[in-house]
Amino acid sequence: MPRPMFSYTKMVLERVSFDPKLFCKELEKAIKNLLPYEIEELIDWLHNFTNEKPELKACLVYVQQ
Repeated sequence: MPRPMFSYTKMVLERVSFDPKLFCKELEKAIKNLLPYEIEELIDWLHNFTNEKPELKACLVYVQQ
């Protein structure tokens, strides 16, 4: 069931991207629920997704290693 969770996480993040606070909150929840290899995929996706949305770049601190 990991793939549906990853897909669901991306869908939720896309839908809440209008609000940076909500986006950060959902990102925190996602990191707690996803498997380590899914988190790596999420990080790659986030870098691509936030290129066009600079207001969301502050939320990347939750995935910094």
